[in-house]
Amino acid sequence: MLARIRRLLSQFFSNSRTINNEPLNKVSLIVIIVIDIFILINVFTGLDDISKWHLNPTQVYPCYSEWKNYRAETAKDKDYEILKLSLTYNTQLPSLQQTYQQPQAGHLGKVSEICLNYATDKDQIKNSDEKQQIIKTIVRKEADISSLEQTNSNIRAQYDSTLLEKIAGQVPKQSINSVRAEKAKQELDQNSRKISNLKNEISNLKNVLLAKPESVNFIALLKDNDKFTAVEKGYQQASFWYPSIQLAFQSLFLLPLIVVALSSYKFAQKRGYGLISLISWHLLVIFFIPLLLKVFEFLQIGAIFKFIFDIVSTLFGGLLFLISYVYVLLIPLIGFGIIKFLQKIVFNPKVQAASRVQKSRCLNCAKKIQHHDVYCPHCGYYQYVECQNCHNLTYKNLPNCKHCGHPQDSNNLND
Repeated sequence: MLARIRRLLSQFFSNSRTINNEPLNKVSLIVIIVIDIFILINVFTGLDDISKWHLNPTQVYPCYSEWKNYRAETAKDKDYEILKLSLTYNTQLPSLQQTYQQPQAGHLGKVSEICLNYATDKDQIKNSDEKQQIIKTIVRKEADISSLEQTNSNIRAQYDSTLLEKIAGQVPKQSINSVRAEKAKQELDQNSRKISNLKNEISNLKNVLLAKPESVNFIALLKDNDKFTAVEKGYQQASFWYPSIQLAFQSLFLLPLIVVALSSYKFAQKRGYGLISLISWHLLVIFFIPLLLKVFEFLQIGAIFKFIFDIVSTLFGGLLFLISYVYVLLIPLIGFGIIKFLQKIVFNPKVQAASRVQKSRCLNCAKKIQHHDVYCPHCGYYQYVECQNCHNLTYKNLPNCKHCGHPQDSNNLND
């Protein structure tokens, strides 16, 4: 096994830096590496672009985050606050519905119909001049309350000092405080009454705002459990499948490139086009690198990870660190399965040997050789093995002797 791995690595590096078994000069190798880096950057750019071709969960359900925050809010005035947020949008900007629909252009997927209805109701609130004026009045009155409260705070802070000045008989003109002691309580009471009146006015304005038909419809939508549940469920499903969709599109982008590079490499090998063979081999490696990275990325965040996460959460509760143990065991098993598949199906020496013998090619490197060559002049590989029955030399990795037809021991086929 180790000998085969060493042979494969040797062949890999040989294919990467030789042309027709002739070493590539250093300058040409640097040029090839620069080209590799340039192509790799463009491949990753293309992968990033195609991964965004399908709308992501946030784009499909753009109202989910705000809606969820509203339902989680426990403040008494949460209905008013979300209306205020709707009314403070810049009226010169596109409508919220247009903003929600913009990502659909040139992409796959559609925005949730419920979220579009959400945007429509919110736009109706935003486009009302009367409601805008109510909000401005409330904001102005709140500023007045804040100013009065600050004034009262200053008066209270100075009251003790002014009282001492009065007891000491200090002349009022020499006082460092702006309000005399005898007037402090009177001014505090006046300001408190103003604050109370302003709060009542603000409360009435809020009630007027909340009673508007557009506000009533929007708040009713926010409190509709069935519609929110539908949005939440759709968002969670979209989040679950989105990594799988991304991997599918990224594979769709890479697989044609891999097929073209592999076909070019095989064609160049058969025809002896060394430079084309070298370049296509480098391209093949470059296209496989991102594919492997994206597969491992999917294993960390995709449907498989979420499936394992749910199982561990159900069985072991908060012991989520066990997921790391599962992956430590699972990934080597998957890698072992891929290796066995490649050995048995894709790179099966017996299957390759039958084809290469028929085409008079080396059993190891697949280069063209003469019929009578015992050793490959390109890689030095010994082509034959002794038959256990007639003791004549027969081809390695073929099931039967070419002289007597006797079945060959599988242990000798790979010698």
